[in-house]
Amino acid sequence: MASLFEKRKEKVLKETKAMTLTTYDQPYLDELAEHYKARLLRDANLEILTRLSQGEMRLRIEQLVSQFMTEEKVVISRTDKELLLTRILDEAVGFGPLEPLIHDDSITEILINGHKQIYVERKGKLELTNVSFRDDSHVRHVIDRIVAPLGRRIDESSPMVDARLPDGSRVNAVIPPISLNGTLVSIRKFRKDPFRLEDLLGLNSLSQDMGQFLQAIVKAKMNVLISGGTGSGKTTLLNVVASAIPFGERVITIEDSAELRLDRPNVVGMEARPANVEGRGEVTIRQLVRNALRMRPDRIIVGEVRGAEAFDMLQAMNTGHEGSLTTVHANSPADAMRRVEAMVIMAGMDLPSQVIREYVVGALDFIVQATRLTDGTRKIISISEIATEGNGSTRIQEIFTFKRTGMSQNGDVEGYFTPTGIVPACLHRLQTYGVDMDESLFKQMEVSV
Repeated sequence: MASLFEKRKEKVLKETKAMTLTTYDQPYLDELAEHYKARLLRDANLEILTRLSQGEMRLRIEQLVSQFMTEEKVVISRTDKELLLTRILDEAVGFGPLEPLIHDDSITEILINGHKQIYVERKGKLELTNVSFRDDSHVRHVIDRIVAPLGRRIDESSPMVDARLPDGSRVNAVIPPISLNGTLVSIRKFRKDPFRLEDLLGLNSLSQDMGQFLQAIVKAKMNVLISGGTGSGKTTLLNVVASAIPFGERVITIEDSAELRLDRPNVVGMEARPANVEGRGEVTIRQLVRNALRMRPDRIIVGEVRGAEAFDMLQAMNTGHEGSLTTVHANSPADAMRRVEAMVIMAGMDLPSQVIREYVVGALDFIVQATRLTDGTRKIISISEIATEGNGSTRIQEIFTFKRTGMSQNGDVEGYFTPTGIVPACLHRLQTYGVDMDESLFKQMEVSV
């Protein structure tokens, strides 16, 4: 490497006929970066480096690279040196080519389709970037940097992995032979400042009345199921509505990958854990829900129910732990009910479907449907109450809805939020919790289109 490095340096020096090099071709900067990364591994005290904070580590690596360049009499322009240091630091303490994308607040999702193709999502729409990796092993190196600190792994025996970045962003990776297009990575970025109700109102994700009603039912300890498809904003909405929980209550959050951030003094979180290399040590959401019941919770929040843990969650809701919140993948409130019923069956409950339905209805009070529309915007299109009739039958009655009226010439979905005219049966309960809501709030709007 050293001889090749010297030859390239002499060639550039002769061509420019100057002691200071103002520009370099990309391959030369690549060679410099690889050369100094190798020197860092060989000459630096890695044990001491790894004990430093990230800021101290970056400063120390900058000092070492500058020292190496002085020793080798390499003189380059300030711009090229900054590029070189950025590349080395991104590889050494960051996530390589992904660093600028991760720090771009306008990007909400990063999608890697093999080493040459990286898409990002901005404002709900995907766009191709000019960022790429050197090769597939370069992508794998970055994935290993992400999953290793969490005690997880990805290899041929375990070709899929879920992890998170230090800032909480959610990461999923799939490698060959499962993937047919090289290494695939999806990164759902974590917002630095959690969304608040005011943010969703500003984005026109719901109306003022809907926001007021959601806060009221959470304060009144109604059990709420948030339903929606992938990327519809379920977790964001869960975080927002949970902010209405009174400060004096003890809240326990349970997630596959920790994302929720509640501004509360008495919030404790638990995170599921996959099996280790030997296939041991797995801790499931279901186990965590059962354990949470022994931790004196006022509220239990499950990031998402996907399987048998739905039964334990409903059991908690049915046995005094009111005001619990969770999310489910479903395309409508009716579909959400069917999904939860199916999950109860997955728990091994050998009960008639009617009994299971009654069990679900007894636990849930409201279903909130979130959707990502065709123009990329995310909206709450329905708030529905699960009501019981006098004859014992149940129905899902919609309290608020989003009515689509068309699409603008630039592709934006047009429509408006409106009450359906149905007054929720929980108004008396809201009053007992100190929340007064006038029935006129639920009067159906008359909009001419």
